[in-house]
Amino acid sequence: MPKKVDHEQRRQEIAAAVWRIAAERGLPAATLREVAATAGVSMRLVQYYFGTTARMRRYALDLITARAAERMRARLAAIDPTPEAIVRACLLELLPSDDDSRLMTRVHAAYHAAALHDPDLAPDGDDPGGLLERALATQLAHAEHPTLEARGLAAMMAGLTPAVLLGRYTVEEATAVVEHHLTRLFDLKRG
Repeated sequence: MPKKVDHEQRRQEIAAAVWRIAAERGLPAATLREVAATAGVSMRLVQYYFGTTARMRRYALDLITARAAERMRARLAAIDPTPEAIVRACLLELLPSDDDSRLMTRVHAAYHAAALHDPDLAPDGDDPGGLLERALATQLAHAEHPTLEARGLAAMMAGLTPAVLLGRYTVEEATAVVEHHLTRLFDLKRG
């Protein structure tokens, strides 16, 4: 009797190999051959599932983005849904504070760097950064300029996140920066 193969699980295992390579050596190192070796499968199998390096990389990006969104949804489901708590949860979820979030952050950084030279990897109109800014702006409706405040917070996180990865700040120090800005933003609302 032939062995039953879960094709989606196999694709996800291959995507996880893309992530490991991208996180350790950058996205250009995630070739079909390297990914196959890392995943412990044949290059022919990787080609069967994805056809091209570009499709394999896109699938891996879409999958890790979906997983990051699921982490965000879980974090938001566990809090009191006040605007301040929602903004705090969104921002703190972006900090690389555990193994999973460090991997996600490193992989997203590898994709962002590669997108500078490969327009196919550039975020589209519904990229996570744009979605985050819109979600933050909704929660910051009390601010004089909600969109600008949301963009400022997103830009702050774009700087804090790699700074934590590189050891410039600890997660606790980055959290203190986030808390400082949230206190300023929401004290204006209370005052």
